[in-house]
Amino acid sequence: MNRSLQRASQRRSYSMLRSNSHWSGLWPGMVLALALSLPVGLLAQDNVGNDSTVLYPASYFTEFSPVTALDMVNRIPGMDVSSNDGGGGNASRGGRGLGSGGSGTLILIDGKRTAGKNNNTAGQLDRIMANQVEYIELIRGTGGELDVRGGTQIANIVLYEQQSSSTISYEVNADYYHDSEYQPGGSLTYSGQSGELDYLFSASAEPRYDHQVAFEESILGDFNDNDLVNEDRIREQTTYQFSTNLGYQFSLDTSARFNAQFSEMDDPTSVTRQTIDLRNNNALRLERETIPGERTTWEIGTDFEHSFANGSRFKFLAIANEDDASSIRERYDVLSDGSENKTLYLNSANVITERIARASYTTDLMPGHDLEVGAEAAKTTLDAFLRLGLPSSTGAASPDHGGLVAQDVNNANTTVEEFRYEPFAIHNWQINPRMSLESSLVYENSEIEQSGEFNQSREFSFVKPKIDYRFNVTPQLQLRMLVEKNVRQINFVDFVAVTDTTDEDSNTLAGNRNLRPDYFWNYNFLTEYRFADDVGVVSANLYKHRHYDFRQRIDVSTSSTELASAVGNIGKGDMLVLELNSSIRMIPLNMPNLLVTSSVSVRESEVRDPFQNIDRSFDNFDRGRFQIGFRHDIPSLRLNYGYNWNNRFEGDIMRYDIEDVESFSGDPMATAFVQWVGFENTTFRFDVRNLTDGVQCRERERFVGHIRDGILEELEKRCWGSGRVLTFRMSGTF
Repeated sequence: MNRSLQRASQRRSYSMLRSNSHWSGLWPGMVLALALSLPVGLLAQDNVGNDSTVLYPASYFTEFSPVTALDMVNRIPGMDVSSNDGGGGNASRGGRGLGSGGSGTLILIDGKRTAGKNNNTAGQLDRIMANQVEYIELIRGTGGELDVRGGTQIANIVLYEQQSSSTISYEVNADYYHDSEYQPGGSLTYSGQSGELDYLFSASAEPRYDHQVAFEESILGDFNDNDLVNEDRIREQTTYQFSTNLGYQFSLDTSARFNAQFSEMDDPTSVTRQTIDLRNNNALRLERETIPGERTTWEIGTDFEHSFANGSRFKFLAIANEDDASSIRERYDVLSDGSENKTLYLNSANVITERIARASYTTDLMPGHDLEVGAEAAKTTLDAFLRLGLPSSTGAASPDHGGLVAQDVNNANTTVEEFRYEPFAIHNWQINPRMSLESSLVYENSEIEQSGEFNQSREFSFVKPKIDYRFNVTPQLQLRMLVEKNVRQINFVDFVAVTDTTDEDSNTLAGNRNLRPDYFWNYNFLTEYRFADDVGVVSANLYKHRHYDFRQRIDVSTSSTELASAVGNIGKGDMLVLELNSSIRMIPLNMPNLLVTSSVSVRESEVRDPFQNIDRSFDNFDRGRFQIGFRHDIPSLRLNYGYNWNNRFEGDIMRYDIEDVESFSGDPMATAFVQWVGFENTTFRFDVRNLTDGVQCRERERFVGHIRDGILEELEKRCWGSGRVLTFRMSGTF
């Protein structure tokens, strides 16, 4: 009874939200309408209410024979549960802190977020059975009732009330790789309800095997041949994961949730490398590497919520997690008689722990106004360790360095701690039935302490305002304007020396103990248009970022002969991005179950290079991307299949460093699948990854000494690929 009342209250609350999110355009809507020969006057969608929250009842999905909530979400035009990274690369939109929201689609279960930080959205939905889902609503508004904010859309998965029930779901799968390697996997999930307790327990083993074949050729600065390199790299990895989610409704007004997750992701890797020296009568050199890598992660999260008689609400959330990764890289020269000489020993380990607590109180100030006030505190710790051993005629061999001579590595064994505190206030104003305004003010204070080889402490503070305006021009057309200041999350590994995994001529990368948090102003204009009769959705997003203390690589050399670079702060940087998206059912072609999706982005960036004092693009920042795909359901056969093609625009994907410049290019990537729901709702699915067997390439210009001197030493071109991967899955429930 309590749960029924609670869900009725939830529905009343959500029906009051007025959504205005995603700049998906009036003009793209008109153009696409004309292209599909749709009369503009018919643009009125049945499942969009006056508040433009989009509701999909369970009956909407019946003809598709869904098995999980993920199957249901994948049938909704415009839904993308994987697009939570916000635009990618060094210029990602996401800030830090649990209240920073995000982009893409954010997921709620019965109006509540999962009590965790590192949960995979698709994984959550894949563990909920379709027969548990009463309806799915897309919330494009904002309000104090929501557990998350900032997403371009929020998907709320509302489940049926069942006093006592349980379900066991399973999946068995097998991956087949281009080298004839076969890797099995599977998962088992037990979920259900008992009175006021919701529970879910899940265990999985997922293959992550990879066999990468690479070829590299190089010429010298005088354009004479240098060498040819063939490399075989095999990673033997299976990810084992256990997770649980618990929720308990103490009363109509009080509830709590608990989440726990443990993963083991060991990735032992072996490498064989053949180098042909074209300068020395095609002399052959053979090398072998072993890299036994170990990694475990865990997370525990809990949240508590209480609603007061006056409608106010108190929320408390706490999360603890740890990421423990280590590897030992040993390289050997293989001699003609079969013996081996060790040439490298590199032992590295990093343990990152995080503790976060957040409390808030939300109240209605007056009709149309609500206010949330609270505070968040966090402690993040990195313990870093690195040992480097090399063969040398001077110095004694050390058993702690693999029998080689120990090398001094600056800033290699260090502890970094950050203490962060954030009081905040968030005001929501429902201006009228079609307009809403969310404004927030966050004060962030943090202290970064480093101990070990260096001991220092630094303090930082930021004021972070945000204004999010949403306007329902019609129930189908939403406009959103967003202005915010965002402090980007620091990668704590950048403070310390780490293994260089990208360059065989370099063993380690320097750390920067003087690294500062960087921030940017985000200016967004978004619009979204949903067509009548569930035909689909088109959207556009135009945004600009102005970065300050922007992070790129900088010169940290100790002398003119000991050149070194590290991640550092270089000043201002600008980026401008236009993204256009569409997700359309081919109803005008009398194929309503064929959903075609496409997206295109155009990107531009500029920053002052610290090495050459020139204007250039951000590191690893592509000029844009084009994607097109489809999903076709054949309900009469309980069959569906699909295809996706993705390609980035080439020409400006660069990485600048103190001694070299790299550029990247590659073939388009394509995936395909076919799925059939058979007896007893058993699902059989066949996937192909890297369908076109595409390869990626890197061209590198190496210089003698500092890059600003312009003395070319070597030109390299390296291409690699991992081949197609075929996957067969069978899943069901009992």
